[in-house]
Amino acid sequence: MRVHLVKKLTLLRYANENARFRSIVRYWLKKLQQANWCNTADILHTFGTADIIGNGTDRVVFDLGDQCRLICHYVFGVQEVHLFVCWIGTHSDYDELCRKRMQYFVRAY
Repeated sequence: MRVHLVKKLTLLRYANENARFRSIVRYWLKKLQQANWCNTADILHTFGTADIIGNGTDRVVFDLGDQCRLICHYVFGVQEVHLFVCWIGTHSDYDELCRKRMQYFVRAY
């Protein structure tokens, strides 16, 4: 199924405000446009460095380069997958979220 990214403008705004992530965000978006997902294994096939987060949260963490992380909530619908941007930040900010166990709940957007 095709993937519908919710809050795409938020992601683009972050990239525009953080020039070092601009090209990797654009690359990620291009790859996402071509994605065809039916289950979580397909997410991992498209983005090999992604991690599915546990605790029944239906969330995935994408690595955008070595220094940027993106947390999204996913919902497999009948005709498309909805991917909601929840949080984006540096790897060190993500590590801090994990120390506080907030990666399961954070909703910055």
